[in-house]
Amino acid sequence: MSDGPAPPRKGLGGHVATLDGVRGLAIIMVLFVHLVGDQKPRSSFEHLVTKVSNYGVWGVDLFFVLSGFLITGILWDTKTGRSYFRNFYIRRTLRIFPLYYGVLLFLFVVLPFFRDAYPPSLGEAATHQGWVWSYGTNIYLALEDDWALPYVSHFWSLAVEEHFYLFWPLVVFLCPRKTLLRVCVGAMAFSLGLRWIMAFRGLGYVALQVLTPYRLDALCTGAFLAIAARPAQRGGEDHLGRLARWARPALYATGGLALGLSLWHATTQILDPLTLELRRTVIGFFFGALLIQALTLAPDALWVRFLASKVMRSFGKYSYGLYVFHGIIAYALMEKEGDAAWLTARLGSHLVAMMVQALAGAAFSLVVAVLSYELFEKHLLRLKDRFAAPQRVSR
Repeated sequence: MSDGPAPPRKGLGGHVATLDGVRGLAIIMVLFVHLVGDQKPRSSFEHLVTKVSNYGVWGVDLFFVLSGFLITGILWDTKTGRSYFRNFYIRRTLRIFPLYYGVLLFLFVVLPFFRDAYPPSLGEAATHQGWVWSYGTNIYLALEDDWALPYVSHFWSLAVEEHFYLFWPLVVFLCPRKTLLRVCVGAMAFSLGLRWIMAFRGLGYVALQVLTPYRLDALCTGAFLAIAARPAQRGGEDHLGRLARWARPALYATGGLALGLSLWHATTQILDPLTLELRRTVIGFFFGALLIQALTLAPDALWVRFLASKVMRSFGKYSYGLYVFHGIIAYALMEKEGDAAWLTARLGSHLVAMMVQALAGAAFSLVVAVLSYELFEKHLLRLKDRFAAPQRVSR
């Protein structure tokens, strides 16, 4: 079974199944955070399980790298076409807004009529719902330096991506290839440098994690790779093969560095503002290398077969709905059964109860996401074809 770089695939066109799998991997990582990591451990081993699960937050970084890659590729490939801005924004609106605002309507408009089913903590979020409607969730959380919007705090990452979608099309439109690559590198350095400055000045953990300028390094890692993979001149050959030669060494180097920084933090906690923020950027580079391998390894490579499997592609297909719904479902579970006491009494093991509760939450989230997509979202997504332009990577 081959695991070395294959000849680069012709272009970056069409639908790439492995990228669905990458998206599936990202959402699975995030599911661990809220459905396992947020549970209340009773033993040292359970504490270890929840701690490890919370590293699934890096799934958001993977989402950002993938979004930067796909969105920048779409924009670059269509920038010389007609209705560049109109097509992009309408297609993004059709993909994102219906589910997002449909869920907000249910939570903040419909559900209050059912007082017996209305959680008081959701009322707390409703008090500040204007931030959520305007994609300012991350700004409000940063101002409070707390996950202060029950049931919808996880929408912060959707706000970051929406902010990116607002300004990045103009950047891509105005910049030639070499300039855009420099802009990406500059944005990465700016993001890391700004986090270092603000971390040393004592800015809170939540603010450092959620504000858009602090997350540009991951988004622009993907953006850089999207442009670097494309030909220097239109009609030329893609540069995926060149990137593929660097992907594996970069994967090992960034993975080793991230592990080293983690061990340094765990054992010394010296210069944490420096090491932890650097680690976040390194994780983005790691996922960037992972992404290139997903695109360039031979089809029979174990990693590619895993990503292209039906299960991983299915998680990727429904990842948007999964992300939106799982946080709401997880919060409701933690609010009512955070200690899994009811299940523990019946199963005789708190650890087993934790796992059953997590699996039940994941399964329910998946069912709701599938129903949402099949009954609602996909019918609106068909309208995207009316605003299609030739593009080489599907979103």
